[in-house]
Amino acid sequence: MKITFLGTGTSQGIPVIGSNHPVCLSENPKDKRLRVSVLIEWDAFVYVIDCGPDFRQQMLNAKCFKIDGVVFTHEHADHTAGLDDIRPFYFRQGNIPFYAHKRVLKAMRQRFDYIFTDKDKYPGVPSVIQHEIENKPFQLGNINVIPINGFHHKLQVFGFRFNDFAYLTDMKTIDEDEIKKLNGVKVLVVNALREKEHISHFTLDEALQLIEKVKPKTAYLTHISHYLGFHDDVQQKLPKNVYLAYDNLQIEL
Repeated sequence: MKITFLGTGTSQGIPVIGSNHPVCLSENPKDKRLRVSVLIEWDAFVYVIDCGPDFRQQMLNAKCFKIDGVVFTHEHADHTAGLDDIRPFYFRQGNIPFYAHKRVLKAMRQRFDYIFTDKDKYPGVPSVIQHEIENKPFQLGNINVIPINGFHHKLQVFGFRFNDFAYLTDMKTIDEDEIKKLNGVKVLVVNALREKEHISHFTLDEALQLIEKVKPKTAYLTHISHYLGFHDDVQQKLPKNVYLAYDNLQIEL
């Protein structure tokens, strides 16, 4: 299984438009972060988790020629706003499968009604196959994917476990029963927005506490804001098995 970090930034990305924050002015490529998303490949299967506003550029960066579907964590714009850019895949492959909570599918139908409609559809508009997922395992390719239910402030969000790999983003709280689903995972990806308390995201300390509880072999931090600091400085402070993810990083399991 190969994982490509398509984007590792928070909702505004880094650099933030018009910001003079030192991290936003950094020349280090690892400090430049598109909106958060990952590409997961195994055997002949290719899936994307989330489809944010940087989706087009991310697909070009990854040299991705086909996807078997898009899995959504939740409906916020930084995770769904790139939906129209599935068109090249649709033109080559036909209808693109989407996997999401029913609430998320409803929100996307409202925002992208021209994609989801069956009536008087404009030529060239992509079409999707809707798969409603619940908090129970579902099949992607030849893998049973396990949802990890959590909360982004008061909004329900899904993380996902693919065999020995688990991906959690935009989490603030997770029940103990959900954390147990991560037992034995080898690679854990978890959001870590900044050091200062935030209403809807793990802080760095909260992310490290979860990692210590799950005890994966390796962990990566994502959904990072410029307030967390320079990539190289933060990395020096992390435990030896914890890494700050960065855009275009690839790992293999």
